[in-house]
Amino acid sequence: MTNTASAHIGNFWDVDFATPHPTQDGELLKQLNFVPGLKEILMLRQVHALEHATVWVLSERNSFGGAGYSATTSHLDNNTLGGLSTDQGFYLYGQINLSDLRRAAPIALQRLTLGEWDLAVHPRCGTNLSVSMVLTAGLALGAHLLLPRSPIEQILGLVIAATTATQLAPDVGSLAQRYLTTAIPFNLAIEDITATSDLWGRPSHFVRVRWKDESR
Repeated sequence: MTNTASAHIGNFWDVDFATPHPTQDGELLKQLNFVPGLKEILMLRQVHALEHATVWVLSERNSFGGAGYSATTSHLDNNTLGGLSTDQGFYLYGQINLSDLRRAAPIALQRLTLGEWDLAVHPRCGTNLSVSMVLTAGLALGAHLLLPRSPIEQILGLVIAATTATQLAPDVGSLAQRYLTTAIPFNLAIEDITATSDLWGRPSHFVRVRWKDESR
């Protein structure tokens, strides 16, 4: 006979982690609730995805003159907007109308959880820069070890490493965002959206969220 606890654990480990699942993070937190800071990490990944999606939705609205939001609208980037995620919510920087943000964030959350998972990935995310730096360093080290020690070959190797890293970084960065630094915010609910200042006193808007457990 299989008891309830072991069946519950088995169901969790049978989850396909490549495909976002509404109860995935909730189940993970239940099974590993003894791990310090796990909830904050899971929440940060979900907030990060919501931040990206909100920027996309605001960009779509601005690009189409405030005509509204559409699930079929092409994703257009507004490079005047920036964000910073925390485990309590996220800051947005730039020329943002508070009422627009209060409409955009819930729409972004809804679109993400209904299947528009590509909204969680953004080309200007800091993850891409980090990936680019790691790739450049790794390829440069490889070139240094493999190529002859003469200055010409070493310089050529460094140039090739930097060029290759630049080409690979967008795709590798997108993968890193999709599977490591973001998660679909199935467990988030928006609590409040206000105009405020960040920790360094910079003017911004803050979207505060709370954790809700959909696995119950």
